[in-house]
Amino acid sequence: MEMKELGRLIKERRKNLGLTQAYLAALSNTGIRFIIELEAGKPTVQVNKVLDVLNVLNLKVEIKVNE
Repeated sequence: MEMKELGRLIKERRKNLGLTQAYLAALSNTGIRFIIELEAGKPTVQVNKVLDVLNVLNLKVEIKVNE
């Protein structure tokens, strides 16, 4: 998955939950600029913050080995 796709999925989930970017930022203890960049697919976002956002949105990351 690329960051653009992850950002799109996060934005879609946020909107489905009726959350603003500012409210999601507050809930995930990040800044609104971070949420904006994350949803835009910026490739240099901090992974720990991404995981905090995913947790608030009740999303999980699954890692699989490609064989």
